[in-house]
Amino acid sequence: MRQEDPVATAAPVETAAMRRAIELAARGLGHTSPNPVVGCVVLDAEGCTAGEGWHERAGGPHAEVHALRAAGDRARGGTAVVTLEPCNHTGRTGPCARALIDAGVARVVYAVSDPTPTATGGAATLAAAGVDVEGGLLADEAAAGNEAWLTSVLRGRPFVLWKYAATLDGRIAAADGTSRWISSPESRADVHRLRAAADAVIVGSGTARADDPQLGARISGLSDDEISQPLRVVVDSGATAVKAGARVLDGTAPTLIAVAEDADATHLDGLAPLLRLPRAADRRGLHIPALLQALHERDVRSVLLEGGPTLAGAFLAAQAVDKVVGYLAPVLLGAGPAAVGDAGITTIAQALRLDVTDTARLGPDLRITATPLRPALHEEN
Repeated sequence: MRQEDPVATAAPVETAAMRRAIELAARGLGHTSPNPVVGCVVLDAEGCTAGEGWHERAGGPHAEVHALRAAGDRARGGTAVVTLEPCNHTGRTGPCARALIDAGVARVVYAVSDPTPTATGGAATLAAAGVDVEGGLLADEAAAGNEAWLTSVLRGRPFVLWKYAATLDGRIAAADGTSRWISSPESRADVHRLRAAADAVIVGSGTARADDPQLGARISGLSDDEISQPLRVVVDSGATAVKAGARVLDGTAPTLIAVAEDADATHLDGLAPLLRLPRAADRRGLHIPALLQALHERDVRSVLLEGGPTLAGAFLAAQAVDKVVGYLAPVLLGAGPAAVGDAGITTIAQALRLDVTDTARLGPDLRITATPLRPALHEEN
């Protein structure tokens, strides 16, 4: 994707409108996949907000259409401020570039270019129609809000967020295996928010055996109909961890069990769909890139990795972790399993360096969010 030039001509009101558009886009998280989240604010000719909108669900009207409908005739001669370059193709909905032209918008300011081959070109179409177009306003912030979709387009695999909860000395369980509950109720509620925003949640066989997790999303104040449940994926290479009656097999959400190509999984017939994958080179698990490719082909664009240390290490070794969210409880154990297992790192020079992007207190816990030190998504080519 091309890097945007800094916007030198954006007025303060446009910058404020872009911040609002980024807020609006976030309302679509968990509802628009495999499409992006997008927010739009339409300013009238005097620079006052005339309409707002966001992409609410896949297959529904895009953010620009919602905002233009809200603005009505006030959009003519005004400015559309949108988090993603208006699309230039007809899919389940019409091209937003054409909708903006037809509405008589005089100027369009967008944050991030659309890297999708079938949708890009909206800016050029607008410019050819005489619309003043600027790109790159608050690109970093807008790209961060669309990180899952951008990752899927630019890297050809789902975005992976690894979540773990640990004590201050890095233990995820006591020496006897007990782990409930290391983190606080506030942290556990936050994990459900992450689940609801993800297309899939993944655990390994160790977690499936030890915790019998249900992996559904529950959010206080929201009904089941208001929550998007993730696909539940159990990485069980030997097909030995999931048994009839497991909580992950209830009707809360769909479930997929990933097993090795040579595993005997006849006992799982009728319990859940199986995904057969090649084993990793060391034969100790499944091939992570193959797993992610298979999920991507199923329109999974974002993954919440909740597996234990072995699976986390395998994802890190495959360089397939895009964000880390750690919940650190003010507890010391001194012994017990660490948060991550063998990741193929043998010397400090190979350590995966992270950039801490956020810290927050959740009850007694500290939540740390960090990302690997890589180029920003909207700067990748």
